[in-house]
Amino acid sequence: MEKHKFTGKTREEAIQQAVENLQELEENLIILDGEEQKGGLFKSKKVEIIAIEKRDVTKYIKEFLIELLKKLGFKANVEVKTKEGTPNYTIYSDNDALLIGKNGKNLKALSVVVNQHINKEIGKNYKFIIDINSYKEKREKQLEQLARRVAREVASSKIEVK
Repeated sequence: MEKHKFTGKTREEAIQQAVENLQELEENLIILDGEEQKGGLFKSKKVEIIAIEKRDVTKYIKEFLIELLKKLGFKANVEVKTKEGTPNYTIYSDNDALLIGKNGKNLKALSVVVNQHINKEIGKNYKFIIDINSYKEKREKQLEQLARRVAREVASSKIEVK
């Protein structure tokens, strides 16, 4: 994951330089504030930013996940899909149940570990989703079905349900 530094008289000018040099749209970049250099008597102030491409972060997370799972003793394949601008990492392994854990505890712990590592690396919160063999999707559908069933019961019986 490459971090590129750009300087300009204003933050906007530095961002514009990053967009032109990296040939990326601004929404495809993660912009971090760098140092602000105060100007002297004959020097103007300069603003420094650090730009990271989102696709580099996406690749880095995938490589980190594969390496982490390998160190934990799992043979796994990681697939990345972007949904509404958020990368979704789906893990397919030889032992999905152990990776998911009871009620998804191990999956949540894995997400926390990866999230902490990425936040430390880029210095900013980066949103992504980790799923194991579409566990979260299936769980979401089950909850929707349960909610619909309970709503039908309440509509017919007129008795509140928690």
